[in-house]
Amino acid sequence: MVKVDVKYTKLFINNEWVDAVSKKTFATINPQDETVITQVAEGDKADVDLAVSAARKAFHRYSPWRTMDASRRGLLLLKLADLLEAQARYLAELETLDCGKPVKNAEEEVYFSASVLRYYAGKADKILGNTIPADGEVFSMTIKEPVGVCAQIIPWNYPIPMLAWKIAPALAAGCTVIVKPAEQTPLTALAVAALIKEAGFPPGVVNIVPGYGPTAGAALTHHPDVDKVAFTGSTEVGKLILGASSLVNLKRTSLELGGKSPLVIFNDADVEKAAQIAHAAAFANGGQCCCAGTRTYVQSGIYDQFILKAGEIAQKRSVGNPFDDVQQGPQIDKEMYTKVLDYIKAGKSEGAKCMAGGDKLGDKGFYIKPTVFADVKDDMKIAREEIFGPVQSILKFDTFDEVVDRANDTNYGLGAGVITNDITTALSFAKHVRAGSVWINTYDHVTSQTPFGGFKESGLGRELGEEGINQYLEIKTVTMALPNKPQL
Repeated sequence: MVKVDVKYTKLFINNEWVDAVSKKTFATINPQDETVITQVAEGDKADVDLAVSAARKAFHRYSPWRTMDASRRGLLLLKLADLLEAQARYLAELETLDCGKPVKNAEEEVYFSASVLRYYAGKADKILGNTIPADGEVFSMTIKEPVGVCAQIIPWNYPIPMLAWKIAPALAAGCTVIVKPAEQTPLTALAVAALIKEAGFPPGVVNIVPGYGPTAGAALTHHPDVDKVAFTGSTEVGKLILGASSLVNLKRTSLELGGKSPLVIFNDADVEKAAQIAHAAAFANGGQCCCAGTRTYVQSGIYDQFILKAGEIAQKRSVGNPFDDVQQGPQIDKEMYTKVLDYIKAGKSEGAKCMAGGDKLGDKGFYIKPTVFADVKDDMKIAREEIFGPVQSILKFDTFDEVVDRANDTNYGLGAGVITNDITTALSFAKHVRAGSVWINTYDHVTSQTPFGGFKESGLGRELGEEGINQYLEIKTVTMALPNKPQL
């Protein structure tokens, strides 16, 4: 086991490290062997009140943050990006310790997160309003202003990227934030907090409060001095947050929620390449990805060949110690491990054909064999519900219209993909599928510049790209009467 130094375990409020008011702590668990890594300060309502107060003070119109030039905000984000990259290996190892993802993937995610910070650093002094040729003898214009104090609740599957996705546009816009990391993975958010202070962000601009959803999370979503909530996680929790956000002060709310994304493969596709793309779509990050392409629809002409290839690739996928050169580590915790194994049992019991995997791996840690099911029907549990684990469901189809209807037959709409050499087929599918992102002959290609978010119950709003920063801005219309026309 690689030894990783855990440096930060307290709450980060107003640029200071503090114990929880209650003095309570909670354990964060190593998913590789189920041992306790360390104890972390457990924030609750009292700590949230302190963090919100600090963020509100930092948002005051005469504060150092609000009076700072927008270009200076951008320079602070650039400095933070540099610090992230300088600490990339340490942050990656800390991430791997805490959530079990392969360390090479964790390190790539640190560099991606730095690119997100740099993208929004460039946006900070380019938040532009408009002049409007309004009716009447007036001069009208719009001004875009920061929405205010933002609560940001992030998940455990991509802890550092999700932190960057949340704080980068908010800080570029001029907001202040309170971040609640997932209780399963608090360590890297706290490590990044130290870099935020080192970069020179004023006190209160960024606050990190680890804790549990029903306590710390609920305190944030119900707090009257929080102006916006941004959440990434399950659809079930997203609905609770949306309801809570409307109770006190009608908080602006953006939600990036669950998915059950289809990847459609037509007869003209190269089977080997298509199977590799589909494998990555389903199994990236151990299947713990909201837009994972877990419903693989394959046209009947290549179906038999495809399912054999998919099973073969899955059987070769390396699973083990994430500090080694492997493709997949353990699942995040015992709850998710048990949930995924129950879905695998359901797939077998409902008659799907198991082409690979289908069981746990080993007796220590939360490891599951990459599992491929063929002959899956649309009404099976594994085809309807988000599994969030290494399970691929392969379904057969015959015609274009049929598969579009089946792909859309879900309450989700986060991602979708199509593999074909026919540009008309590809663009027709992209037009008719109901999803926030559509990938053609690739999958899950997400960049700083491209908006990401979902239709239907996959969420509200968008992250990344131009749309990402708009979620943290209010539009103010200013209209001024002009003097009467001079007499000629």
